[in-house]
Amino acid sequence: MPKEKARPGETLIARNKRAGFNYDLGDRFEAGIVLKGSEVKMLRAGKADLTDSFCTVSRGEVFLQGVSIAAMADAAFGHVPKGARKLLLHRREIQRIDLSISREGMTAVATRLYFKSGLAKVEIALARGKKIYDKRESIKEQDAEREARAVVVHGQRRYGGA
Repeated sequence: MPKEKARPGETLIARNKRAGFNYDLGDRFEAGIVLKGSEVKMLRAGKADLTDSFCTVSRGEVFLQGVSIAAMADAAFGHVPKGARKLLLHRREIQRIDLSISREGMTAVATRLYFKSGLAKVEIALARGKKIYDKRESIKEQDAEREARAVVVHGQRRYGGA
């Protein structure tokens, strides 16, 4: 799979590479995040990890759990590195996420963390867990794609002129 690039007008901070492997990703939502100053500063430095992140809905609000934003050593008002962070979504989006999590047996995982027009945003996806045999199939597809790319690259080198 080719490396994901940041979209125009966005600065990619972190990506959850394991989400696509562990889950079948469905609908995606863009949400703002409520952050403290030290958290924003560490995000600008690229010190975030989305590996074990997921979303919960509580009293009509969505919270992002498990995101690790490194603590700042000399911050006047520090933050908890793996604390829950409130997400800013429209009411209908929150209802849709809550319905999917509670009734359909899905989970909401964070897939990307980025800055858009100077604001920190997170992309969350509704996901259903993959079975072991599905993961094996994904590995086979990735290997086949990698081999196909290698054949094309070697073919161009072999017949490419000099």
